[in-house]
Amino acid sequence: MYAQDGAAASPPSDLVTLILTTSPTPSAPSTDLISEILDSFKLYCPTLLSCKIIVVFDTYDRIGECMRLKKGQITAEGARAVELYKLNVKDLILREWYPEELESTSRVFVQGQGLAEYGSPRMTENNVVLESLQTDDGRVTFIEPAARLGFGLAVRSALRMTETPYVWVQQHDWPLARDIPLGSLVEVMQASEGEGGNNNLPVKYVCLPAVRMLSYATSAHVMPFPALRALTAELKRDFIPASQPDARVPLTPLFFWHDKPHIASTAHYLARVFPSRLAIARGDFIEDSIGQRARSQMKEGNWKKWACWLYYPADGKEVCLQHRHGRKWRGVEAEMKTRALFKEVRRQDISPLSGL
Repeated sequence: MYAQDGAAASPPSDLVTLILTTSPTPSAPSTDLISEILDSFKLYCPTLLSCKIIVVFDTYDRIGECMRLKKGQITAEGARAVELYKLNVKDLILREWYPEELESTSRVFVQGQGLAEYGSPRMTENNVVLESLQTDDGRVTFIEPAARLGFGLAVRSALRMTETPYVWVQQHDWPLARDIPLGSLVEVMQASEGEGGNNNLPVKYVCLPAVRMLSYATSAHVMPFPALRALTAELKRDFIPASQPDARVPLTPLFFWHDKPHIASTAHYLARVFPSRLAIARGDFIEDSIGQRARSQMKEGNWKKWACWLYYPADGKEVCLQHRHGRKWRGVEAEMKTRALFKEVRRQDISPLSGL
């Protein structure tokens, strides 16, 4: 176990901004996906609901005859649903962050505009206009791009408006499934920085485990590579926050930068993932490009540059996330109807009279 010095003086709600990214989904205009995320926070990490939040509403590239969301294509009906979805999500977030206000429209907003640039600066069309709407107290911010950004540029756009030293990055289809000690995690991250911090144990990024990451420390992502095995044997441990000597924060080094929900240093994020406008192409996911590059560098012995960890409760035997597959999820009501239909078809198939 590794005891941490320099306990966090501020509550995590003052240190962390929640970045929530969402995009066109078959369940629109229903807010079922976002509602489930918020409900999971209430159960497993209620502190997040006291943090500042930035919601990025990514959009589509074109309207076509069928939905191809991964390619940025949506139907005309889907486009209308997306506009309603954005209004519904805004109302949901404002009601959650300001429960004392009966009407979300009573809140005063500050409007802003920015650019999400990418690719070669010699091509003037390589940017997307961003419109932002922020509550007068700065607790809630909505960002709407004029064209599709992709997850990478959506996160960068939010990071640039972040004023806290840490962010929790949350995709719209990964609800929590286990208690997350946000305060302890942030304290461990703080203690690894600045004067008195342990340079051999930088903690800049902590990913939450999904089912495919169970037993990661002994998985095929680690064991076939001698350098990664050695780092895991050296670094995997329980950290002890100074302000909570009875608490344990189990972490194992992670040799990738995942998009799934994670906590990270804001400055580290911007420096490592987005050092220039060339880092991420429009429409890209971070893990598909930067994640692969980070893993290659870690295999070469440069893990400290990225300082990625995986939260590792029960020695890697417990998941913290569930996946709702936002590009396929059609909402709670539609899913219930589909299940009922399948049950009816199955009942008829196994009926003694079905073969007559």
